[in-house]
Amino acid sequence: MFMALKSTWEQVVRPLILRPEAVQVAALCVRGRKKKQEVLMITSRGSGRWVVPKGWPIDGKTGAEAAVQEAWEEAGVLAEQVDEDPVGSFDYGKGQKDGTTQPVRVSVYRVRVDTLADDFPEAGQRERRWMLPEEAANLVAEPKLQDLLRAL
Repeated sequence: MFMALKSTWEQVVRPLILRPEAVQVAALCVRGRKKKQEVLMITSRGSGRWVVPKGWPIDGKTGAEAAVQEAWEEAGVLAEQVDEDPVGSFDYGKGQKDGTTQPVRVSVYRVRVDTLADDFPEAGQRERRWMLPEEAANLVAEPKLQDLLRAL
């Protein structure tokens, strides 16, 4: 009995508990100044909920560069300026095809937006909308992302 429990612990339970977090990058896209600042939100392709553009790191790019790339692909963002250091992070559970949830830590980079292109890789797959940070914070599910939006 003890050996069966030990085997289950080592082969099943322990790897699930100690599973490393996956890491993603996100673009907190903003325009305007101070009290008139707006944030660009997009809808998720899967659930249709409001999110910030995000994705997996890209080989050969910094986190900030990868965040700008995601903002371009998902929202048509033409960046004016991007902060090289993240403004914060948030965690979420990414649903997997097998029904499990993978814990993900997302580093968030502030991106000042110059223009939005009409033609971009995921055009027609998502809705995008400029909104006040408080409105955006009320629409997202992740508490730390809510905090980042409210801090703008």
